[in-house]
Amino acid sequence: MGSDHYFSASPSSAENLRRIRVSLAGRSGEVTTAGGVFSPDHVDGGTAVLLANTPPPPPGGHLLDLGCGWGPIALSLAVQSPHATVWAVDVNDRALDLVRRNAAEWGLDNVNAARPDDVPEDVRFRGIRSNPPIRVGKNELHGLLERWLPRLDERSDAWLVVQRNLGSDSLQRWLAATFDDGYSVTRAATGRGFRVLKVRRHGAVRTGAIELP
Repeated sequence: MGSDHYFSASPSSAENLRRIRVSLAGRSGEVTTAGGVFSPDHVDGGTAVLLANTPPPPPGGHLLDLGCGWGPIALSLAVQSPHATVWAVDVNDRALDLVRRNAAEWGLDNVNAARPDDVPEDVRFRGIRSNPPIRVGKNELHGLLERWLPRLDERSDAWLVVQRNLGSDSLQRWLAATFDDGYSVTRAATGRGFRVLKVRRHGAVRTGAIELP
């Protein structure tokens, strides 16, 4: 694709729409994917590991799929938590269009597909799930996480899946060093060469006392 990546805002590659069959959150059906988005032919292995090793999301509030692609995580969250608002966030306009199509086809009216700057600043998330775009580079990845993880609500969790040989252990160390006040970072699961990292935001630190998680 040359300089055209799944994290391009407007992929120049052929759209090449395709239909694939998936099973998400206990529900099976078809979705539409396309060229120029992440893992268009199947649910990515890391995403599958993440979905298999995270607890059910909170039943309400705002939930975030960061780097949503064509939407397997967002669709799963929306199926599991029909009363929550699921934000499917990506820089790739083609991916966002696919999420909208797939959510509509599955009858999920609680999915908002949006570019990062289109999510209102006052929205706080009761849960974050992400197969983050490691290949954007370390500096951009760190900036991405520094932007979104502080928007976790108190006593809420972010779950990230990272391939072991693409730096999951170094990312865990960076997360623990960067989010060292009011957060905890743990390795929650390992499978198929991937690590699932859990970032927990605890209760607020107050003068003279610490609110327990």
